Amino acid sequence: MNLAIDVFSVLCVSGGLFFFLAGAVALLRFPDTLTRLHALTKADNLGLGLVVLGLAPQAGSFLGAVKLCLVWLVAQLAGTTLSQLIGAVAKDLSEP
Repeated sequence: MNLAIDVFSVLCVSGGLFFFLAGAVALLRFPDTLTRLHALTKADNLGLGLVVLGLAPQAGSFLGAVKLCLVWLVAQLAGTTLSQLIGAVAKDLSEP
């Protein structure tokens, strides 16, 4: 049972790292601010969700897993708010 949890954790964290890497590549490769922002926020949200999903069984207690989920929730809310603000500023700057 412990081996199955460890394998699950490694797979989820590895998947999360893959999405973080994909978001970083998209940030460097895409042409304008809005497409970069879209790709980065999607990849980071999924990547962080997978990392939290992989770390939750390793937390040791239910309270530790809840704390991880709360950190993920705060990161989701902050990322959403900041991407909306950055997108609005980028749109205002690009209009003639």
